[in-house]
Amino acid sequence: MAEPRRDTHQDHTAPEAWGRAVREAEARAWDALVATARRTVADGLVVGTSGNVSTRVGDTVLVTPSGVPYDRLTPDDVTGVDLEGRQVLGSLLPTSELPMHLAVYRTTDALAVVHTHAVHATAVSTLVPELPAVHYMAGALGGAVRVAPYATYGTDALAAHMLRALEGRSACLLQNHGTLTHGAGLDQAYDRTAQLEWMCRLWLTAASVPGLTPSLLTPDQLAEAGERLRGYGQRG
Repeated sequence: MAEPRRDTHQDHTAPEAWGRAVREAEARAWDALVATARRTVADGLVVGTSGNVSTRVGDTVLVTPSGVPYDRLTPDDVTGVDLEGRQVLGSLLPTSELPMHLAVYRTTDALAVVHTHAVHATAVSTLVPELPAVHYMAGALGGAVRVAPYATYGTDALAAHMLRALEGRSACLLQNHGTLTHGAGLDQAYDRTAQLEWMCRLWLTAASVPGLTPSLLTPDQLAEAGERLRGYGQRG
């Protein structure tokens, strides 16, 4: 078995915050998390350090730290907490949106969460209580995507609103704020975020045509699409 990698962060001002050594699986997961976080910037889903990403490894949640540009994160910046929010890895402060991430992990079997401030999705969150069913890909998210009522970022109130909006879903919009998706891994959570932003852009585009109203899918049509999408892709 490989020797656990140890944190070699150069800031020695708060050694009690470093926690235990980083395990091999956590080191690999951290590398994937950083790559996903950088992808949110490259694809225009966040600006600067807005948004955040997390992934669960056993009972540890690895999460992007607060206020650190993703292109500056290194393998030595691993930031992790337990399911109660106690920091067990790293010396950087976890994202301020930690309550939302932990709420998802405590109530679902998700292994990854992506939160963004994507422009089109955030615009939709200011207009309607749920994203109109303009495309069948909503079925892949569990149905019509709800908008969680506004609450101050980083609060338990926001996490509670988000959980209600997520019931039976793998994605929701956060009013005047952004998006949150979860999945069985970072790739799936990210793909759901990208699909949600695309659907929001699609609806805004269709709804902007003067004198015309976009046709919408029924709940039954969304449910049927969701069933078919569950078997989509290669097998074996």
